[in-house]
Amino acid sequence: MVKYSSFLFLVLLCISCGEDYVPKPKAYLRLEYPKAKYVDTNLELPFSFETNILATPVKSKKVITKTKSYGVNLEYPLLKGTIFLTYKAIEKNEKNLIDFLRDAQNLTQKHTIKADEIPVIPYINDERKVYGAFAEVKGNVASPAQFYVTDSVNHFLTGSLYFYARPNYDSILPAANYLQKDIKHIMETVTWK
Repeated sequence: MVKYSSFLFLVLLCISCGEDYVPKPKAYLRLEYPKAKYVDTNLELPFSFETNILATPVKSKKVITKTKSYGVNLEYPLLKGTIFLTYKAIEKNEKNLIDFLRDAQNLTQKHTIKADEIPVIPYINDERKVYGAFAEVKGNVASPAQFYVTDSVNHFLTGSLYFYARPNYDSILPAANYLQKDIKHIMETVTWK
């Protein structure tokens, strides 16, 4: 019996002496989306822009306030997200524009509690008279991207990106990056009427 046990031990020792095993590395989700193709929007609004063909523009009912205000939702069913756009007409006084700018910046600043970082990139296009800023909100936040553009005289447009999921930065990052490119394209193609 001792010989059998010794032999079995020796066989197991020889079999186990082989390749070193390492733990399996973590896998990362690889999401691929189609290349963006843009078309002009034709929504009978005081502004126009190009939108991705993956988006379905849904014009909200006209909001009745002191100023003319419109809402447009760009819904992306494939990415389970929406870019919410809000247009407001600037009154002839400068205070109205200052209030709109403050509101847009405060919306971004509300995310500082959960955000890891909020880089803000200014946008200036003198030729088309479009001025604004794009903010990427990094971290587990409800809205990973926000922006505003204005002509500083008559028009003010703000937008926010939201997903139909609990905020988990690592999970939504591929879709957020894709839609942030669409937001930048909106900023670059917006024209005032």
